[in-house]
Amino acid sequence: MDDIEFLERVRSDNPFRVTDPERIPTRRYYDEAFYQLECERLWPRVWQMACRLEQIPEVGDWVEYSNLGMSVIVVRTRDGVKAHHNHCRHRGVPLADGGHGNCSGKGFICPFHGWRWNMDGENTFVYGRHLFSEELLDKGELALRPCRVETWGGCAFINFDDDAPSFRDSIGPVADRLEAHGVSKLRAEWWFATVLPANWKTAMEAFMEGYHVMKTHPQLQQAVPELYNTRYSNETGGIGLPINPHLTVRENIRAQFEHMELLSAGMAGMVHAKELAIAEQLLDVELPDDPAQAVPMWYGLVQDQISKQLRAQGEEVPDLNAVCVSDPLNAVEFIYPNYFLLPFFTGMSSYRIRPLGPESCLFELWSLTNFPEGQEPAPPTKPTMLPYDSQEFPQIPRQDYANIPIQQKGLHSKGFDYMRLSKSVEGLISNYHRLIDGYIAGVAPAKLARANQQLGGNFDGPILDLDL
Repeated sequence: MDDIEFLERVRSDNPFRVTDPERIPTRRYYDEAFYQLECERLWPRVWQMACRLEQIPEVGDWVEYSNLGMSVIVVRTRDGVKAHHNHCRHRGVPLADGGHGNCSGKGFICPFHGWRWNMDGENTFVYGRHLFSEELLDKGELALRPCRVETWGGCAFINFDDDAPSFRDSIGPVADRLEAHGVSKLRAEWWFATVLPANWKTAMEAFMEGYHVMKTHPQLQQAVPELYNTRYSNETGGIGLPINPHLTVRENIRAQFEHMELLSAGMAGMVHAKELAIAEQLLDVELPDDPAQAVPMWYGLVQDQISKQLRAQGEEVPDLNAVCVSDPLNAVEFIYPNYFLLPFFTGMSSYRIRPLGPESCLFELWSLTNFPEGQEPAPPTKPTMLPYDSQEFPQIPRQDYANIPIQQKGLHSKGFDYMRLSKSVEGLISNYHRLIDGYIAGVAPAKLARANQQLGGNFDGPILDLDL
């Protein structure tokens, strides 16, 4: 069987593959067979954010990460971060049953028969060794099976596929752009989670375009309508500046500041309270009379002062004005297949979505910021679990969570066979779906990595030719 015949056979297993990039079959969001294809051919082959590194600061600290029944232990060793498949080499019982801990003392102990392993995965004790054949007790045979792990952006990423391209080769230049903005220096202030009654992709796609802001987040649209109308309104056609020419300079600046306040209240990682306080210091600074000159100048002054004042407090933050030129970022940066970072000034919010079934997913969100060295608070070790309609969530995710479950219901409507996408600003949705199809079809890993790299920076972007 040649390569073409092989690919056609594999593709025949996927009756809901994307054939028109502007139309996404709705069965992909609830069909059990399609969900199983993702479980078998996508998730075992992709890089997954397993934990934040501040969760394992000391030698011996470990965290269990699981997804779709596959479990690994991520541990900080004397030689760096390692990951082990989470099963006893005797009878397969998990060594870590959720949670976190430190294994510097007794190591990992199987709760069934008491066999032990150290942080490096080496077996250190077999109860009743004389009961077993020598070949079963070979040192290499008993060692915990390693799982691929790479660290980036303050996180450990794992991959169950030993032959997949590296994490860096998979996500491409967006990694360097985010590093320039100090992503690896950030630490979690808080960590929330909820279970959404929706397919994991339904939840993801709410954060792949800003087109929904006008209706879903009206407070943001009302504060600076020009900012959003410039990109999406039929009236502007995408032309113009995000200022209101009918307002004075002070009124425009006040509107921009109000937008920051709403972002800060709506999701702390987007604009931190300390950044907002610095911006407030500059509300009355002298500016040109032309709003088109004054607004960008004011933003430059705000970024300059945020960088200088936070550095003076001991925070290792970038020169915002410099990196916004050398390494510009989008409002949302997507790390395939299920991790998001939302930058604004020096902090970021981050989201991770994991499937729990065809129509259920675990949605986690972190607020990330910088701290002076030696003044870092204890990191959250587990998420605060809330109902998806809880009023304890910040306003912005609360508004998104109101949409996602009802969209999942609507996808079942009779006659609604396809989602219809804008080729201009909803392209990321189409692009990552077609990359999923590439994994399902068994496309070569190097080709998948090249397509993956094109998704970096694709938020609010066009449909791309992924050559899959």
